[in-house]
Amino acid sequence: MQQGLDITLFGMGIVFTFLLVLVICTTIMSRFITRFFPEAEPVIAPAPSPAAEPGDARLKKIIEAAIEQHRNKRR
Repeated sequence: MQQGLDITLFGMGIVFTFLLVLVICTTIMSRFITRFFPEAEPVIAPAPSPAAEPGDARLKKIIEAAIEQHRNKRR
């Protein structure tokens, strides 16, 4: 009984130590990466002006007509 308890505690100690070292190494690597290789700021593309694309109004009318045709077909 004593030997089984010793082996259990020894195994749990090894697993606990391994996980502790794993957490410490992961934390150190994370800090290293964020310090020396920061993420680039995202580039925000300017919003296109409404009059920039003359085909947009045409496309909008085509989509509206298709929706209207679909709704009329269902009735």
